[in-house]
Amino acid sequence: MLEQVNLYLSRQSSSVGRYVWEQVVQTVVGWIPGIIGIGVRALAYRAIMRIDGVAAIEDGVRIRFADQVHLGRGVYLDHGVYLHACPGGISIGPESYVMKNAILHVYNFRDLPHAGIRIGARSLIGEACILRGQGGITIGNDVFLAPLVQMLAVNHVYHDTTRPISLQGITCQGITVEDGAWIGGGAIILDGVRIGKNAVVGAGAVVTRDVPDYCVAVGNPARIVRDLRSQPLEPVKIPVY
Repeated sequence: MLEQVNLYLSRQSSSVGRYVWEQVVQTVVGWIPGIIGIGVRALAYRAIMRIDGVAAIEDGVRIRFADQVHLGRGVYLDHGVYLHACPGGISIGPESYVMKNAILHVYNFRDLPHAGIRIGARSLIGEACILRGQGGITIGNDVFLAPLVQMLAVNHVYHDTTRPISLQGITCQGITVEDGAWIGGGAIILDGVRIGKNAVVGAGAVVTRDVPDYCVAVGNPARIVRDLRSQPLEPVKIPVY
């Protein structure tokens, strides 16, 4: 029983003392609704994690390994967001938004040198997105992830037919999304992929290879269908009444 408790605690915080302190702070003020709760948490959560300036954290946000979370000035965490920062930490740049029910999870593999999630400035992580950062996820500035995007910086080894896949280990290469990219709703970005500057990934695409700068990729598996530098899209004209 004690071994199970220790295992649980090791997956929740950096130490038993940190676990108790982080749980106390989140339990006392994490439920307070509305603007009052946001104001209280803007002050109280400085005791458990690094916050630059003022960040807005809604009620119902869950944070594990809070001492390894860094929020920039003006960050917004919506209802139901879950941050699990072990082992490499989670950093969210200034004026970036993480929307309702998004999950940013680095997991507990402490021997992975590139683990972690880094998000730049003015970026948006849409509703119910899932980011798994065992191999490291780096998202640049002004990047938009539409709802339900999955970025999975991990893969299973499966070549040994004599053993269950769950016992064969994992590989972790990492995912990079450069400045200005737009990932459409429900897209899946697999490990080892780079999404280039101002690139577009279509809704529902499964990206298994790099997408170059300024290119549009769609489909499963995703393929390049347009280079915006040589085949620019026509601007959409919105009627004014």
